[in-house]
Amino acid sequence: MSETYDFLFKFLVIGSAGTGKSCLLHQFIENKFKQDSNHTIGVEFGSRVINVGGKTVKLQIWDTAGQERFRSVTRSYYRGAAGALLVYDITSRETYNALSNWLTDARTLASPNIVIILCGNKKDLDADREVTFLEASRFAQENELMFLETSALTGENVEEGFLKCARIILNKIDSGELDPERMGSGIQYGDASLRQLRQPRGTTTQNKQQCNC
Repeated sequence: MSETYDFLFKFLVIGSAGTGKSCLLHQFIENKFKQDSNHTIGVEFGSRVINVGGKTVKLQIWDTAGQERFRSVTRSYYRGAAGALLVYDITSRETYNALSNWLTDARTLASPNIVIILCGNKKDLDADREVTFLEASRFAQENELMFLETSALTGENVEEGFLKCARIILNKIDSGELDPERMGSGIQYGDASLRQLRQPRGTTTQNKQQCNC
């Protein structure tokens, strides 16, 4: 049976290797911690339907490899993403220092309007912390990002990260700041009646052809 939803949003999970990106995705999709997580090779994929502000939204989430050797592969998946979780490890300053590069990639290759939430992962390892909450908050503020500390192990704030991102995208659609019909917006209408309401006739098939998933 096919799922019904009002919107489909394309999301990315980006950041350096070893920050727990795949574990965050697994926790969000499966609601449990991924014990045997190896480095992602290229790109992995997951999806989940959520309810946000009275709307049903399908998140199509691309989990990208953080290792430099896969950078050219993963960059090709940035195009047409509506939202992203930018992940660093609170116990690794090296992953925090790399955030600017990841942010530049996302805003250049995906869209300048991409909605990004900064996630300081491994919150459960607070005793080994190398990056303070305050420092990361400042970075988020300076770069107009939302910010949360998360734990893929305990599940803390994982759901909230994805929901927050989706909520802001919906608000931007409602305010007219984001146009789902613009090519590369990373947003598609899901519900057929909604599509007919909002789209001029004859564009439905065209939109299907543009889907590069």
